[in-house]
Amino acid sequence: MKTFLKSSSRSIIAVVLLSSAFIAGSSALAADKVLTGTIVAVSGEKMAGATVSAKAEGSAVTWSVFTDAIGDYFMSAIPEGKYKVWAQALGFHRALGTADLSVSNRHDLKLSPITDFETRWRQLPGDEMLAVLPEATPEDARIKNIFRANCGGRHTPNFVLQNKFDEAGWSAIIYLMKVVPVTGIYPGEKAKPNAILHHHQKELAAYLARIRGPGPDVLKIRERPRPSGEAARAVFKEVDLPVNPATGVGAARPVEDGSDWARGAPTKTGVFSHDSLFDLAGNVWFTVNSANPDASIGRVDAKTSEVSFLKVPGPNNVAATAHGVIRDRNGNIWFDVNYISGRRSLAKLDPKTSQIEVYVTPPNMSPLGGAVTIDMDGKGMIWASAPDGALRFDPESLKFTEFKSVRFKTAKGNGVTYGVAGDCDGNGWWAQMPLDTIGFSDISTGKSGEVQFDPVAKVVEAQSPELRKFYDGFEQLSFNSPLPWQHGPRRMGADKNADVVWTGNSWSGTLARIDTKTKQVSYVPTPESGAQQPYHLIVDTKSNVWGNFWTADTIGRYDPVAAKWTVFDLPRRATEIRHIYVDEQDGRQKVVVPVYRTGQIAVMTVRTEQDMAALKAQAAR
Repeated sequence: MKTFLKSSSRSIIAVVLLSSAFIAGSSALAADKVLTGTIVAVSGEKMAGATVSAKAEGSAVTWSVFTDAIGDYFMSAIPEGKYKVWAQALGFHRALGTADLSVSNRHDLKLSPITDFETRWRQLPGDEMLAVLPEATPEDARIKNIFRANCGGRHTPNFVLQNKFDEAGWSAIIYLMKVVPVTGIYPGEKAKPNAILHHHQKELAAYLARIRGPGPDVLKIRERPRPSGEAARAVFKEVDLPVNPATGVGAARPVEDGSDWARGAPTKTGVFSHDSLFDLAGNVWFTVNSANPDASIGRVDAKTSEVSFLKVPGPNNVAATAHGVIRDRNGNIWFDVNYISGRRSLAKLDPKTSQIEVYVTPPNMSPLGGAVTIDMDGKGMIWASAPDGALRFDPESLKFTEFKSVRFKTAKGNGVTYGVAGDCDGNGWWAQMPLDTIGFSDISTGKSGEVQFDPVAKVVEAQSPELRKFYDGFEQLSFNSPLPWQHGPRRMGADKNADVVWTGNSWSGTLARIDTKTKQVSYVPTPESGAQQPYHLIVDTKSNVWGNFWTADTIGRYDPVAAKWTVFDLPRRATEIRHIYVDEQDGRQKVVVPVYRTGQIAVMTVRTEQDMAALKAQAAR
């Protein structure tokens, strides 16, 4: 392997696909069947919107669908074989059975209601737990907001809240959270303990012990409506990824993988994936953001579901880690890598040849950095996050252009870039999550500007004069240490057919719509504003905004013309998805998300009413 390490020049790496040594769903050429059946409660009630999943013996592929209005399900185009089949719904125990499609394509299941509080509680997705936390008094509302933003910045609430602790136990957990270094510091700086958690530690521990302590259960469980209409026509195919051996996990797969909701949110162990997308052949590629010897980017084969990896050399002779990813008009895949030079760089992959080229920024420019996101603008230029702004790369001239944030180092903390997007006119936009600002480029002048988000007024008004004084002196703004009234723009999506950029705001539970011409900002609440926390957004060709509610185990689609949300449930718990990609190359939308906490790649398609009618006819034959 020969490489050329010159600033602004490319390093060409010929890489061989490394198989993960297992094939998921290897019988892709076998005859496909329609698995069907009816899901009912033991009371006789037909369970509309129940989740039904099936996994073949020895396979790494799980198929999931939802029952229709009369409790029937139709799982199509799955290979013939023996399957484990299970159904579940909030408030009911999981029903488990087996089906042999060579004998019969029908399998019915009955669900029994859950009677004990703790099992019902552990079933809940994170947004439902967060929504029912007490906020009737000003004090409870204020401390709940602290919990949501400062304890939920890195973990889904159903992981944090699934167990009970007394006040001393919660205080010990909060202590650990406040002293573990937070992200968002600049190279060379030392992380400081989270001063907000330190300031509120005692009252936060008391609040959590009151609601999730050894005393009587005081929370009122609220189970959201089951999927119906379009959301109930969704189909998920999930492929288990191998476990990263460098993390020291001995098992091939974790025992707890979120597929049994009543078992609660599993611990994140040995995961590989971070971002994902489709290539032009329908294969899924995903970035690897955890240190390991051999994997920088992985592929799930569209036909066999076989998982394989490519390695880009990183420092200390291990694989370079990767984070963001995008596909260009020619089918090339662009992603960032922590390259062997020690500078985070831009990589281009040709999926047909597996050849990777690496482009390193000149020494006088910032490297890629922050929570790197990659995007392509309407002119075909590649944009990537830099710690202190954004970088634009011309695939023809192979030249970088740097745009610095108007403000980076401030008295309150550093405005480290989180997400980036390229708009229809060829300008770049980047989110400074710690500062609640959005940077933007002006290609015509080579200069940068910024848009400042307004504080959430009702939260500002709820603070006492003493707390305002404390926050006014706060100097630690970062990805995971926000002021209570901040929005927290994470990863962005640009409408390539309109003058609009959208951001997902995790802390306020909103989307922000930015007019790229006037720079005016308006906010759109999520369906459960404040509990559903958007992470990454992508805009489809019809200007619909897709986002992953990373703490809610759901995918949201917002139609800005109708001002309407459609929410699709994921079939497993504690997914913590960080990225979403919508593919429209064959005229039909497919959505892919990397299931971050439990280690799957999930592809969602939505069937039409005509599709369902045809399936019912096929199943009846």
